[in-house]
This record gives sequence, structure tokens and C-alpha cells, in this order.
Amino acid sequence: MRAEELFESLGGDFYVDDFGRKWPRFTPNVYRTSQKGVKYLQEPGLVVSAKTVTVETEALRPFLSGFDDEYAFEQYADDPHWLNETEAIIKMAGQACYASYGPGRTKNTEEDCKRYLRNIKEQKHGSVIEHPNVTLFIYGVSRSLTHELVRHRVVDGPSQLSQRYVDGKVLRFVERPEYQNYLPLHNMFERWIEMSEAEYEERRQVLNNYFTASHPEFKEMSATEKRKAQNQAARACLPNETETHIYFTANLRSWRFIDELRSSEHAEVEIRNLAVKMFLCLYFIAPNIFSDYKIVALKDGTFTLDTEYKKV
Repeated sequence: MRAEELFESLGGDFYVDDFGRKWPRFTPNVYRTSQKGVKYLQEPGLVVSAKTVTVETEALRPFLSGFDDEYAFEQYADDPHWLNETEAIIKMAGQACYASYGPGRTKNTEEDCKRYLRNIKEQKHGSVIEHPNVTLFIYGVSRSLTHELVRHRVVDGPSQLSQRYVDGKVLRFVERPEYQNYLPLHNMFERWIEMSEAEYEERRQVLNNYFTASHPEFKEMSATEKRKAQNQAARACLPNETETHIYFTANLRSWRFIDELRSSEHAEVEIRNLAVKMFLCLYFIAPNIFSDYKIVALKDGTFTLDTEYKKV
């Protein structure tokens, strides 16, 4: 299946900014339990929040002009940019490795760029793919998933929802894929998250009463400190199915590594579904870097990724 087809079939769409740039995203539905109206999601949400978009060759002119005229290096500063500036820095870094600035250089035409970036993957010259970054905002995922996700040490400081500072007003849950099409498990899930929310709120209230009665210093705390004291103790009863959200920034080489690892058929199904959606968003941001991946359907109805350029 083509990436464009799967992106559409999974409900992906684009936000177009004031500069005409397209930002891919997935927006899942929010459901409520039948008895108490507790909110939950069944699919991960995903937003491309930031990317490398500004690349400047003109700034290199003083450096290029410092070489003898016979090399004609200064011509490099006159090369026009092709449209995808997230990928542009990769080609610039690759050419810097070989001082490929003279008349015989690969130009910045669309076809030359595709050929150049494909050659980088073929040669596994992956270090130059580390220059551009993409930030994804991920939500509609469980804390058990993010416990696995943050184990990747190739990211730049993930920023995740704090259960100490945020209380029940944003409390939602995530239904596992295995439960969604089997009514007994679905009913058990709804019943459990209703109990979990009620238990959490009850513990917060009991903790508030306890701290007020037994800890004189509690009365002097700010509202934020009081809320933190209650939440950090009450959250112990929340299940792994509790929803969280996280900002995740990585360079394109790291994103390739994460997608290959987490989209594997041996990966846990919830994180595999997320990895495929991450790939689909990244494909539209840097198509020449992610175009080598093939989408493979698995027997359980989910998808995995395959490429001949593994571990670039």
C-alpha cells in the first residue's frame, strides 16, 4: 500500500499554515463510557509541531570566496533551493564533507536532489541525516506506551504531561486495540476506567482532608503546591491505560531508527500503530528520506515497515 493511501485511510489530514506549508496530523475520536461518561480514545493522535524549515546558502559566501577563483566555489551560494528545506540541510552537509562546491557538484534540481539523497541511504552515510529535526506532539496514547518510547536515547528531551500538576480535569484513558472489537473486553475496560476515575477523585479528596487535619504547613501552601501534594499520591491508583501526551523531538536519522524498531511485527501492537502513523507524518515532511520504506500488511490487520536501507 502506498503511504498516501494509508495516510488517508487512517484519517490523516493536513493543516495548511499562512505560508502554504502542509503539516500532517491524525485526530482521533474521543469517546465516553456508557454509564458515567468517562472519556477515552482508541487511536493515537499525532501532530507535526515543528521542523527544520530555514536553510541559507548565501551565508556561506564569505567562506566560499576564501578559496582560489579557479575552484569557483562561490557559485555554490548561487544555487537555488529546492522546495523541501527540511531535506536541504542534509545535502548541504553531505557536500561539505567532500568540499563539493565547484562546477562539477550535484546541483539543487529536484532530480539531482532525489538522486543525491538516495545515494546517501545506499551508502549508509547516515550521519548527515542527523541535522534536520522534527518535533511530533503525540497524544491518545497510554503511559505504558510512553514508558517504552522514552527509552530511546536518541531524542532531544521529551516533554510529557505531569500527573503531579494536572489533576482529573484532563483525565482520559486509552482502550487497547485488542479490546475494541470484543464486547466482553470492551465492557470490562469501560467498567474499569470508571472505577479508576472514581477511586482517583476519592483519594484526592481523602488526601486533602488528611493533609488539612494533620499537617499544619499544608494550609500555608499555595494552591499549586496543595494540588501537587494530592496528585502525586493519588495518581498511584491510575492504571497503565491512563492517557498521556508528549512532545518528542528527534533528527531524521533517529526517527528512521525509531520507526524501524517500533513498527516491527514483534513490537507491541499499540506502539506499532503509533510508529506507522509517525512514519506517515514524517514521509510528508521529508519524502526523499522516508520514500524507501514499504508498508506491509500483517495478519492482524496492522502494518509494519520494511526497507532495504536498514540502520542508515
